[in-house]
Amino acid sequence: MNARALLCSPNLHSLYTSNRPPETSSRNRRILKSDPKSLRVWIYPRNRSAVFRVLVRSSDKGEIGNSNAEVYVDKEIVTRNGVASDSLSSLPWWKEFPKRWVIVLLCFSAFLLCNMDRVNMSIAILPMSAEYGWNPATVGLIQSSFFWGYLLTQIAGGIWADTVGGKMVLGFGVIWWSIATILTPIAAKLGLPFLLVVRAFMGVGEGVAMPAMNNLLSKWVPVQERSRSLALVYSGMYIGSVIGLAFSPFLIHQFGWPSVFYCFGSLGTVWLTLWLTKAESSPVEDLTLLPQERKLIADNCASKEPVKSIPWRLILSKPPVWALICCHFCHNWGTFILLTWMPTYYHQVLKFNLMESGLLSVFPWLTMAISANAGGWIADTLVSRGFSVTNVRKIMQTIGFLGPAFFLTQLKHIDSPTMAVLCMACSQGLDAFSQSGLYSNHQDIAPRYSVSIINYFFTSHATQKTNGLAHCCCCGQGVLLGLSNTAGVLAGVLGTAATGHILQHGSWDDVFTISVGLYLVGTVVWNLFSTGEKIID
Repeated sequence: MNARALLCSPNLHSLYTSNRPPETSSRNRRILKSDPKSLRVWIYPRNRSAVFRVLVRSSDKGEIGNSNAEVYVDKEIVTRNGVASDSLSSLPWWKEFPKRWVIVLLCFSAFLLCNMDRVNMSIAILPMSAEYGWNPATVGLIQSSFFWGYLLTQIAGGIWADTVGGKMVLGFGVIWWSIATILTPIAAKLGLPFLLVVRAFMGVGEGVAMPAMNNLLSKWVPVQERSRSLALVYSGMYIGSVIGLAFSPFLIHQFGWPSVFYCFGSLGTVWLTLWLTKAESSPVEDLTLLPQERKLIADNCASKEPVKSIPWRLILSKPPVWALICCHFCHNWGTFILLTWMPTYYHQVLKFNLMESGLLSVFPWLTMAISANAGGWIADTLVSRGFSVTNVRKIMQTIGFLGPAFFLTQLKHIDSPTMAVLCMACSQGLDAFSQSGLYSNHQDIAPRYSVSIINYFFTSHATQKTNGLAHCCCCGQGVLLGLSNTAGVLAGVLGTAATGHILQHGSWDDVFTISVGLYLVGTVVWNLFSTGEKIID
């Protein structure tokens, strides 16, 4: 319809504002205004279009007919309901920005906060251990206590996300770990047992983040954009490490080590405000989603049939599943050790002070952020050019294993602190190719059978509201990722604590040798048993 329509309607019935129908929902209300007269028409379209008539009564003569009215139609409202109008101005760019990438960016920022709140302990532990007299074994125990809670919520977080939606679960996780971060200095002053409990509580919150994020992206992101979206979200972890490691020494130097936890923890409330107003668990629930994007997501969903149950025996009988679990363990052993112990290595071995240790620890994580996104684009490009998904996943993960293994073996032969930092940066940069390897493999091998049975009922209910799109809700990968990530967290629990004991009785060379050995084992297992194809249909 024309946005500036001249209406002459002698045969219509009057409609006054006093006769408006009762409001049902502010989201469903459509208002058209006639100016300067105070005539309003409330329209409640049940489908994607509405037919309406407008009567204008002359205020001077009290007669019907030959009266003019300008009807202003909200462009955004018309577009949401699938009605096009050439005479209306285009939407602002921020309203045309794809909603699926809004979800991706919000998940990216959540993971950024996740690692900011996690790595601050790796810097603060240096003055804390000096203040409280902790030895390396105690430091390792404190660092590993985070993974106790993290371990508990891997599979549970996936099932919960499949049940109540990723929006609620990720929002809970961020606010929970933010509160635990703020309470860390208080717990440390009360005593070591209190600190261990608070760090474990923090792990509970961060443990649900990864399965919830994976659940969200499986519903929002088309298959052809999956590698780059996952790479972007995971790069938030690396950038979070960069920010946390860069700012923690400054805050400690200026205000003392407790300030790190108070400042970083408070940022969670800002994120939560944006999350609650901008995010939805699935496209089905988003009433503001543009029709073009809704169709794109529906047409590129990985699975079209809802799932009533999870065949655990069938899933666990598949070698690629066990390859994924094993390699997740091998990968995370080295990654978590570097995440938690790198500033200590710089301080003890390379003899950097606190400020230098924090700032130089930034470089490996910065290279990871760049490499993760580069790897995602490379992987998507290779797939689009005809390479099999299996070969792409094997190539990317082999780089993610052998690259770090090579550079860690060089550390024992290097005396220059500069070269040691460079080796660390190269090691972690190549490690980030794993985001397009094993971390993208969950959605390759089990696009249907990685959801909980309760998700079936959610999907069935949604199907009554939106035809084909609701079936996309059955493609969550929360449970499978929770399963493999549990093995990865076990590596964090064991590796972080073991490093403390090794350093108390051995050397850093022993720490790196174990990591290299696990990288090599992971390379062999991955190339023998992994696949990029669906293994269960």
